[in-house]
Amino acid sequence: MAEGVLDAGVVAIAGDHGGVALKDVLKAALEADGRTVLDLGTEGTASVDYPVFAARMAEALAKGEAACGVLICGTGIGISIAANRFAHVRAALVHDAFGARLCRQHNDANVIAFGGRTIGEEVAKDCLRVFLSTPFEGGRHERRVAMMGPR
Repeated sequence: MAEGVLDAGVVAIAGDHGGVALKDVLKAALEADGRTVLDLGTEGTASVDYPVFAARMAEALAKGEAACGVLICGTGIGISIAANRFAHVRAALVHDAFGARLCRQHNDANVIAFGGRTIGEEVAKDCLRVFLSTPFEGGRHERRVAMMGPR
């Protein structure tokens, strides 16, 4: 396994009511791949607040309970903004495999975010596979990533 690849370790997953259906699909896909998944909720379609789930993700990463994370809300916008409030989280909202690859290669993202209402299940699964298997390139990107602060 290449250095910096997120392929090993626990994957935390969380989402609000707008992301719960996709969360369940991605959790099942991760488990089918033999990965350990830490499910941080939510469990149903009742309205909940996405910043709560972003904070749960941040806490799990800070405590070392997970190596990386997946966040999902209706569009992915709100939950990714909420997650990026935390210094040790670098969340990237992704819509395709190209973005999933580059957020790892160039930005060393440790959390991938999706819109449960804006991305198809198969595309999201493909993005997640790419995200988990792509290493951070370092090199010229290290300086830029360092400008964003420690993770």
